[in-house]
Amino acid sequence: MEDIRIIDDPLYETLRNENVEAFNAAKALMEQYPSFSHGDFRGLDLRSMNADGLDLSHAYLRGADIRGVDFGNTNLEGASIAGAKISGCLFPRELHADEIVMSLNHGTRMRYNMMK
Repeated sequence: MEDIRIIDDPLYETLRNENVEAFNAAKALMEQYPSFSHGDFRGLDLRSMNADGLDLSHAYLRGADIRGVDFGNTNLEGASIAGAKISGCLFPRELHADEIVMSLNHGTRMRYNMMK
């Protein structure tokens, strides 16, 4: 995927180190969150991550373990979850199941189907 990057941010680094507990604790003290857009999360164990309000647009989650994560209020536009473990995930209402399956099985970027 193009433009995937390592983000220079301490909160992002806690996730890259798979320290989800420290990430959740630090995030709870923040009013605004940094953008993780285009972030590289390949193969990381992110179970129990508090993803509420995060911008993970165009993020690369290939092979990540995101089981049980609530993405209901997370921006996943353009993200890819190829080969990720997604059991128990809650995805945004606007994200159609076909988009999730295509991304999971083929690595396509997820597109939102905006309700009118």
